[in-house]
Amino acid sequence: MPAEEEVVSLQRDVIAALVPSGQRVELPEGTEARITQALGGSFTVIVQGHMFRIEGSDADCLGKEPPALPSVPDNASAEDVEKAVYEQLSTVYDPEIPVDIVELGLIYRCDIEPSEQGGFRVDIDMTLTAPGCGMGDFLVNDVRSKVANLPVVEAVNVNLVFDPPWRQDMMSETAQLAVGLF
Repeated sequence: MPAEEEVVSLQRDVIAALVPSGQRVELPEGTEARITQALGGSFTVIVQGHMFRIEGSDADCLGKEPPALPSVPDNASAEDVEKAVYEQLSTVYDPEIPVDIVELGLIYRCDIEPSEQGGFRVDIDMTLTAPGCGMGDFLVNDVRSKVANLPVVEAVNVNLVFDPPWRQDMMSETAQLAVGLF
């Protein structure tokens, strides 16, 4: 059975997000879960016919290793930080689509400014594929926490915007191929 279809028994209780509502649900130890997506350090699983997202920090409940913490070079420049920020953003996936949010065209703006304390402040404008998506807050928090994990980032501001409205043609060609638009 391929890794993305691996069936595991949860090794401990875990709080997971129900997809697409984002509602937090406790899944008990011993529950059988089918891993359908393991991208960006998080996991999408099917439990009793329902789809859930499990954070990478909870990978141990699935018998997996948590993702490695990001790094940036010593004395990082704004360009180094921008590269690292986009690397982090490319690890954020919609739990229903096996394409990261950068390739989906959901990042509208990413500004990186030096702070007075010697680190960097990051301001991001992002959108969703649909304004009513229940996973919106979840994805915003995922972006915020992954960028904040960069050691030189002192502050992260993530704005969820809907102007301009997202369209399929905002996806990269790679993303369009992945979802079958070509």
